[in-house]
Amino acid sequence: MSVQVVLPTVLADLAGGSKHVEVEPSGPTLADLLDALADRHPLLGRRIRDETGQVRRFVNVYVDGDDVRFTQGLATEVPDGAEVQVLPSVAGG
Repeated sequence: MSVQVVLPTVLADLAGGSKHVEVEPSGPTLADLLDALADRHPLLGRRIRDETGQVRRFVNVYVDGDDVRFTQGLATEVPDGAEVQVLPSVAGG
């Protein structure tokens, strides 16, 4: 199973400069995908998830365009060939 993770420039630097990272998770869930991503890119993994393993409050994750906060969170199924976007929230004033 292969999944493409799409990163904005601010996070791509933590993945060796790549905005598109192919990941082969060990299982079918978003948690499995993020575990595999963190194994390859530990600094990126720490920017996405907190010490308890939850997606950080100001990070948005989308599986094929669906916000995982409104689906099953880390238990969201990630099908083969899916596109997962990771976007940090932007604050402004």
